[in-house]
Amino acid sequence: MRAEYKRILLKLSGESLAAGQGQGIDTQRLNEYAAQIKAVRESGVEIAIVIGGGNIFRGLSGASRGFDRVKGDQMGMLATVINSLALSSALEAVGQKARVFTAINMFPIGEHYSKWRAIEAMGRGEIAIISGGTGNPFFTTDTGSALRGIEVEAQVMLKGTRVDGVYTADPEKDPAATKFSEITYGEVLSRGLKVMDLTATALCKENGLPIIVFDMDTPGNLQRVLQGEPIGTLVY
Repeated sequence: MRAEYKRILLKLSGESLAAGQGQGIDTQRLNEYAAQIKAVRESGVEIAIVIGGGNIFRGLSGASRGFDRVKGDQMGMLATVINSLALSSALEAVGQKARVFTAINMFPIGEHYSKWRAIEAMGRGEIAIISGGTGNPFFTTDTGSALRGIEVEAQVMLKGTRVDGVYTADPEKDPAATKFSEITYGEVLSRGLKVMDLTATALCKENGLPIIVFDMDTPGNLQRVLQGEPIGTLVY
């Protein structure tokens, strides 16, 4: 295990929780994630997690269908809370304590988020699952995860996706796309690569939070990344 990573922020996409179903929550995928997270926690790494809500509702797509943008984003925030509760349940089922924090006060569904409470929970060996994005409309969960990663003083943000890193183009659409082993924030921004949205990338750049993009859907990959295996892309 890399000694420099004592605390990490793991960003998971809502779509990946749906696995092949397209929407909803695939329990097998959820349980695989829980097993990977527990194994890393048992190696001594403190873990905060932010999950998207795209498997349930995405504010931007809702706005395109006529929803008020603010209400659509609020619906998306609630979707992240549902996913966070599901992950916490799966973690508890395998014997790993987890605590759900919400950006907006939603007691008793979750504890109202505070940096200090989240750090205390991680110090006790719990997984801090931080839901509700930033609590504000017009911000994505990518930006929420960047913000929370900086706040809880994580050494790295691990962005678990369906692809195994950052490519010159979308590898699912362009077979000629080539993968970067590492790339700077500036190059990501200048090339317009879809690693995260611009606000999230700029926030990580300004605060020196490195990002590793990797394939979370292959069991064991979370631990491999933390052991230094070059299976993803480092953005620095």
